[in-house]
Amino acid sequence: MFMTKPAIPEATLAKWQRIVNLAAEMVGVPSSLVMKTDMPDHAVLLSSRTAGNPYSVGQSFELNEKLYCYSVLQTKGELVVRDAHSDPDWCDNQDLDHGMSFYIGYPLCWPDGSLFGTVCVLDTYDNERAYRHRELVQEFGKLIENDLALLVEIERREKLEGELQDHLEQLEDRVARRTQQLSEANDDLQEREQELEEANAALGVLLSKLESSRQEFEDQILRQITGLVLPHVSKLKRKLEGQDAEQALVEIIEGNLKQVTSSFANRLAGVLQNLTPAEAEIALLVINGQTTKDIARVLSRDKSTIDFHRNNIRKKLGLRHQGVNLRSHLLSLQ
Repeated sequence: MFMTKPAIPEATLAKWQRIVNLAAEMVGVPSSLVMKTDMPDHAVLLSSRTAGNPYSVGQSFELNEKLYCYSVLQTKGELVVRDAHSDPDWCDNQDLDHGMSFYIGYPLCWPDGSLFGTVCVLDTYDNERAYRHRELVQEFGKLIENDLALLVEIERREKLEGELQDHLEQLEDRVARRTQQLSEANDDLQEREQELEEANAALGVLLSKLESSRQEFEDQILRQITGLVLPHVSKLKRKLEGQDAEQALVEIIEGNLKQVTSSFANRLAGVLQNLTPAEAEIALLVINGQTTKDIARVLSRDKSTIDFHRNNIRKKLGLRHQGVNLRSHLLSLQ
């Protein structure tokens, strides 16, 4: 798996420098190195500050079979050469140019397994002490690999933090835009509410004027009926004294005119609309206090006929078998 390789910070390099210095001192060699591999080059990243060390930081070699470290990188494993002069595989290696016939080296890898370089110690003779303590060099290499893993993890987390920050900023932008939209919508709603309030106020004024106009119209009708019609009806009723049938009809006319002028006339008028003309006529006579006998005489009909219509009226008004007085009920509708 490919992983981004972070740069090595100065603080980490300083720590590794102390490691190579300590490794050289503890195993008793003139050269302890951390080598960095960038194919095809293999360069000295850190070199122990010990006497007789021929290697300097930045010194570079082209990887080939004549380098000890090349074998370490190829096998990703330990390489121990006690005496290159007597070893046919290494008797002509390049490090002999610096007199280094003794070598112990281990690979250094990134967390994904790719090669970082090597950690190694070198000497000019078969160093028994270094050979016996070679695991110490290996442990130093593991410390360096732990640092490499830590650097990768730090970079990964920084990348995630950066992405999280980007997402957070995007979210904040979305929230800001949404807040602005809600604010604009709220302003629009308030504006519409204001318009509605103004419209309601205008409607209230209009309804008030309509009510006032209606009242004025009703008052005018009332004045006209009261002043122009009812006086003549009263005169007509006096002239018809003794003529019961005609006088009863005039009383009906007078009663109807009075109901027109009443604010409660609509309810009774609605009831009368559901009656036949004969029933409506009888209902009005009942309201005026006429008995069944009086109504029969006024309308020139049999008493049984009047009783029949009265029963129909009670049925349509839902008063059958209730014992409610018909005249009282009709008067309550005025």
